[in-house]
Amino acid sequence: MTRDKLYELLEKKVLITDGATGSFLQKAGMPTGVCPEQWILENPDVLIGLQKEYVKAGSDIIYAPTFTSNRIKLDEFGLADQTVRMNQELVALSKQAAEGKAYVAADMTMTGKSLKPLGELSLEELIDVYKEQAAALVEAGVDMFVVETMMSLAEARAAVIAIKETCCLPVIVSMSFEEDGKTLYGTSPACAAVVLGSIGADVVGVNCSTGPKEMIQIVKEMKEYASIPIIAKPNAGLPELEDGKTVYKMKPEEFVSYIPELIQTGANLLGGCCGTDPDFIEKIKETAKQFTPVSWKEEKIPCLASERKIQPIDLNGPFLLIGERMNPTGKKALQAELREGSLKLLLSMAEEQEEKGAKILDLNVGMNGIDEKETMLKAIEELGLTTSLPLCIDTSHVSIMEAALRAYPGRALINSVSLEKEKIEKALPIMKKYGAMFIILPLSDEGLPKNAEEKKQIIKTIMEKAAKLDIPKNHMIVDGLVATVGAQPEAALETLETIRYCKEELKLPSMAGLSNISFGLPDRMKINGAFLAMAMERGMTLAIANPNSQMLLDAMYASALLLHKPGSDLDYIKHCQSQTVPVLKAAETSTKMESKKEGQTADKGNVSLESEVFKSVVSGDRAGILEEVKKELERGTKPGSIINDQLIPGINKVGELFDKKMYFLPQLISSAEAMKKAIEYLEPMLSVDSKQEMAVVVIATVEGDVHDIGKNLVTLMFKNYGYRVIDLGKNVPKEDIVDTAVKENAAIIALSALMTTTMMEMKHVIEYKKEKGCPAKVIIGGAVTTQSFADEIGADGYSEDAAAAVKLVERLLK
Repeated sequence: MTRDKLYELLEKKVLITDGATGSFLQKAGMPTGVCPEQWILENPDVLIGLQKEYVKAGSDIIYAPTFTSNRIKLDEFGLADQTVRMNQELVALSKQAAEGKAYVAADMTMTGKSLKPLGELSLEELIDVYKEQAAALVEAGVDMFVVETMMSLAEARAAVIAIKETCCLPVIVSMSFEEDGKTLYGTSPACAAVVLGSIGADVVGVNCSTGPKEMIQIVKEMKEYASIPIIAKPNAGLPELEDGKTVYKMKPEEFVSYIPELIQTGANLLGGCCGTDPDFIEKIKETAKQFTPVSWKEEKIPCLASERKIQPIDLNGPFLLIGERMNPTGKKALQAELREGSLKLLLSMAEEQEEKGAKILDLNVGMNGIDEKETMLKAIEELGLTTSLPLCIDTSHVSIMEAALRAYPGRALINSVSLEKEKIEKALPIMKKYGAMFIILPLSDEGLPKNAEEKKQIIKTIMEKAAKLDIPKNHMIVDGLVATVGAQPEAALETLETIRYCKEELKLPSMAGLSNISFGLPDRMKINGAFLAMAMERGMTLAIANPNSQMLLDAMYASALLLHKPGSDLDYIKHCQSQTVPVLKAAETSTKMESKKEGQTADKGNVSLESEVFKSVVSGDRAGILEEVKKELERGTKPGSIINDQLIPGINKVGELFDKKMYFLPQLISSAEAMKKAIEYLEPMLSVDSKQEMAVVVIATVEGDVHDIGKNLVTLMFKNYGYRVIDLGKNVPKEDIVDTAVKENAAIIALSALMTTTMMEMKHVIEYKKEKGCPAKVIIGGAVTTQSFADEIGADGYSEDAAAAVKLVERLLK
């Protein structure tokens, strides 16, 4: 199967995949806690029978049962060395069931281990794990790949890279979204569509997550930005408990009532996930036959993206500012920090520029005395936890461009690609491989262009070379290449003509580095502001500049308003209103100083909110928090006071931001890790009297469930609040959980489950706890659990996230 063949099929009809597998296997006798793939190989007739039913019902594609057959997952059952054999034998079973009447897709998913900096797994280690599985599946003769139920966009990208570097088969990627319409890591459907489409996925979409009704909105959001087909595999509604079992009560008739809207919204492939069976697939097939597939080929507005946010680059859209400050050139303090291996100033620059209105952040770490590639990769890693803005990778080294594009978990902009032989021959294939947008710099081996006409010719030549590699025109932005008017009086006019040419003739967005125009002249900001207004009128779409320049921002917002740019009226008003903030802050500071002069005591809560320790927790500054803690100690602040008045309020603030969906899992983990570092440093300094005897919490993922990302975060949060936590890990039998709670005199048992097939184990733990007379209170959490489920099984409480878990335990212990 090729991409072209798959697309040819999708142009003719909506393709139908299969339905649920795991729940059917359990009904057929597969015990909880066993390796599913091993059980299938020991009971092959069960799987073959199910998949034959799916083919008979109308599945065009069935998924081989290789979902968790990667080395990391199999190692949990001592089967890592059997990875290749098991994958190939499992594919053989599906091919036997398909009998040539359906395509067989290799099925892959997350490994259960997190990438750095949230976990210990490096990107290349993860890619190698996926490559091993992909190579075995290709050898087994699969027709295509499906990477499904993904929560981490970075891990989904790694899987696509691994598959694309292994074979040329089509790759389908589907994400799993929470009730708020974002993944656990904060990725929106639009963001997933942009990033996965750019890295080389042939189909993007959603599975599991929700029922068919709720999935319509997710597909709609993806369709707005996806330039590839979309897959939708909903659950049969939401899970409910019935007679102690997890069931999906939605009937096939209700399920398929939403199929017409899913197709009309943009779903090109359909199937079912949890709770669906061959009867659902048969009815989906019959319904889908009545509809013509929606095309995915219309041109979309090009977008950059971080892991959490997209930024459209619209020729006729809002004017965009690229923040230029993360560049060591001329910045001695930043140079000194980078040489010491510190990114604190760089990260603060990112936050400040985002606050000031930058929409993209230029990242340049080129300087002597450091390893530029290593620093670039480290900065990309940390910036993902600091800012949601997309990055513009600014380097003159093609090898660093490639390393950065491989590591960046979004879609970056590359600054830049010129016609210089060394650059053009090596850089363009890299832009193609990683689907990056890039800035065309009209330079050649002969140096700077003599005039606008030469600039135009260089731009056209680069575009022609890109077209030969099938790089779409909408991947490109043109740098107007600003020279100083002090040396070249016609420099501004030449650049303005280049901008006009890009907008009116090439239909390409353009940008410029504004500060060059005024180099060597007095009152430079006046010239920069005037030039910006003129360039915007000619059609310039973006500018690289310093967002801290008030005069420049004034010119930008006023020009956008006068040019009637989308949203410019409200943007201008907000900008003007924001100018009052510094005045208010100055007045507030003055009032506090007057209060102190009069001998008044400052409010303790306000002091904690102003402290750098508090800010380090909120920003997740793991690298700098100990320095701030040491400064507090030098000022005479007691260790216990730092914990109670600064660290705990900080993590409480993070919890509030998480509740409001302003923070997501990466920021929550980063902040918790920063706080943990501080507490570990302060703990030995606490006097015996000041150390509170905190309750014991036993925490575990229930038997049969091997997911522990959420459980690990809850563990970290409990420890930060001083609880003595005994983490039993994942796939833990009820006997081990309760016996440990009795032995350790635990006040709380915290249980986690991520699968509908394992959530009932929570009830078994509660029943066994009562049987043993264990007085500990039980709280539950995990993606599939709810408050009503907690009430039904007799749990003492339910928490939807780590921050809420801490509050719940505090309440229960009172």
